[in-house]
Amino acid sequence: MRMLINAAERVVADALRGMAQAHPELVVDVEHRVIVRADAPVAGKVGLVSGGGSGHEPLHGGFVGPGMLDAACPGEVFTSPVPDQMVRAAAAVDSGAGVLFVVKNYTGDVLNFDMAAELAEDEGIRVAKVLVRDDVAVEDSTHTAGRRGTGATLFVEKIAGAAAEEGAPLERVTALARQVADSSLSFGVALGAPATPAKGGPTFDLPPGELELGIGIHGEPGRERRRMMTSGGIADAAVGVLLDELRPDGPVLALVNGMGATPLLELYGFGAEVRRVLDERGVPVARTLVGNYVTSLDMAGCSVTLCRADEELLRLWDAPVSTPGLRWGR
Repeated sequence: MRMLINAAERVVADALRGMAQAHPELVVDVEHRVIVRADAPVAGKVGLVSGGGSGHEPLHGGFVGPGMLDAACPGEVFTSPVPDQMVRAAAAVDSGAGVLFVVKNYTGDVLNFDMAAELAEDEGIRVAKVLVRDDVAVEDSTHTAGRRGTGATLFVEKIAGAAAEEGAPLERVTALARQVADSSLSFGVALGAPATPAKGGPTFDLPPGELELGIGIHGEPGRERRRMMTSGGIADAAVGVLLDELRPDGPVLALVNGMGATPLLELYGFGAEVRRVLDERGVPVARTLVGNYVTSLDMAGCSVTLCRADEELLRLWDAPVSTPGLRWGR
């Protein structure tokens, strides 16, 4: 397996050094593995902090900036960051208005953010947490108790980030984040396995001509394997699962997310099939986002995330955002 790296043990540090050079609007602490918007802390503003294992870029570091996260903590590849990183991030962005931790449901992330919240509160920082658990594929996985946190994390970070940017108090930002998390579901499909720098090759075996339905973002086992399907067939399967449980009675936000190795040519075509299925089921689509946002290194495949949206969520979704990975309206 060929990778554009120096050494597996340096891959995260090297990436952070490059991120610092490419984005001077961010403060990137390579030694302590914390990424902070350069104008933090913003007076009177709730700070949003998230994080997780590296290898899912642009999540989370690529979503740091006005209108979204105030700080992110990247762990090693597919490994949770540690509480010290999270406390350091919270201290860097707390203006006295409190800090919201956005936590994907993975066991390591949950445990470490819980510990970090206690440590931060000991330092006088008011902390709230929201847990994202949107993956309908499996109830429990090799990495989680309960559903995994995947694409809905982007919706939570964007909408809660917009509310915080407007000056909403911690209680309101937290309530909106929970509303989005509770209103969103995701389903993923693998056409090929990811490869980690440490392993140097695929993390699981997926024979040619087969796909896996219901994968997570670490190569966790999904629901089932099938012979390769058409884009339309995959959309029928994925969206059908989501709608059977989400049961939207109004407009939805739709995210068609690439897992890292599937080109936009295919993602846009798949997005058209997702829209076809939603139209056939009578579900109005208020906004659609297509691209690589919550990835799994170079895994081929995609995921679909739907979020029931009301006027307030749509207004906050449309609000300006300026981050390396998501930018509009500024």
